[in-house]
Amino acid sequence: MERISIALFTAPGIAGRVSANLIDNLPGMLEYYITDEYEWYVDYQEDILTGGTNDSYKVIEAVSDKKDQGDWDYAIALTDLPVFEDEKPVVAEALRDKNVGFISLPGFGFTKMEKRVQEAILQLVNEIYYGTSDSSREEAQEYIDSKDPQKYDALRNKGSRELIGGRLFERFSPLIRERPIEEDAGVAVRYTVKSRMSGMLRIISGMVFANEPWKMFPSFLKILIIAFTTGSYALVFPTLWKLSDEYSVIRLFLLMCAAILALVGWIIMAHQLWEKKDENNNKFIRKMNNASTFFTLLLTVMMYYVLLLILFLATTFMLVPPSGLETQLSRDIAIFDFLIIAWTAASISTLIGGLGSAFEDEQVVLDSTYGYRQRQRHEKIKKQREKEKEKEKAQREEYEGEDEDENN
Repeated sequence: MERISIALFTAPGIAGRVSANLIDNLPGMLEYYITDEYEWYVDYQEDILTGGTNDSYKVIEAVSDKKDQGDWDYAIALTDLPVFEDEKPVVAEALRDKNVGFISLPGFGFTKMEKRVQEAILQLVNEIYYGTSDSSREEAQEYIDSKDPQKYDALRNKGSRELIGGRLFERFSPLIRERPIEEDAGVAVRYTVKSRMSGMLRIISGMVFANEPWKMFPSFLKILIIAFTTGSYALVFPTLWKLSDEYSVIRLFLLMCAAILALVGWIIMAHQLWEKKDENNNKFIRKMNNASTFFTLLLTVMMYYVLLLILFLATTFMLVPPSGLETQLSRDIAIFDFLIIAWTAASISTLIGGLGSAFEDEQVVLDSTYGYRQRQRHEKIKKQREKEKEKEKAQREEYEGEDEDENN
């Protein structure tokens, strides 16, 4: 049986891990969703350039060259960068004449990526294999309908004109299928977000997911210890008890928001995570990167705050005697009072103990932001190109030396 080979070129990080988890199941799904006349073979390779630019044309050109060099039949690029066409979010594209396509992971939003990426790869290969015209889509749909609908649950509600199957998030922020004009860099089909507003929310939330904020959380251990130690010491004294009794719920909520935002701001400033104006940096992309950095840190700090609140709630029940609390407040107390004290302690300790503290592992925090990752990737690309130039120079000098020997 003749074989069709597909290469997945992925950006380092989450894109590579998603691809590695998919390659075992993809051949069988390609046979089911596209054709069983061939044996399908899928492999993936990490490629720095795939995650080094937001320009889909540059990504596709680079992937097309690598596909030809490796003698692959198809190639799909998976990038963790957002891609835009006139500031409209692009989730995926395919060029049939080159048998290549790309998928932008942030376009899937804050959600589990693997199934969506799997469906998107199948759809792009399907579009390239059959074609993008209406008659080609009907032919592809007929083949899909001829297969056992129970074999792959993930593809049960997916048609030949959909990048991914119908889900709740897609109803809120639907994707649309476009067939651009021929002059548009040879793009045969493009999937974009229908609404610009929901598209921005989808992309930013997807960028936050790609930043993997949960991996940053262990780095907060040192800050957590300092804040908890500070707050636990304050719990011993009645001043905090009286202060929490004076505060209204609205004031406590505002204090919590101020503490969380102050810690986010401190982290951004202390580690220079905010991207500044740069001639080489697109203004729109810079805003998106900064927004994703802010919300990534906001989510992580909120996780930190919840854990700190739980610790203080347990500590309050252990350290604060009910009789002493009644005496200080001059009234009957309830469980709610202990919650208010813990809430106050968590906010104040975050402001006093968290600000100015250092991370347990600064590198993890830096790696969880787009700006820093992009600077690192650009440096690697620069070094890689310098090595290639040095190699070409050495080969040229070697050839020139051989020519001189022959002439002598």
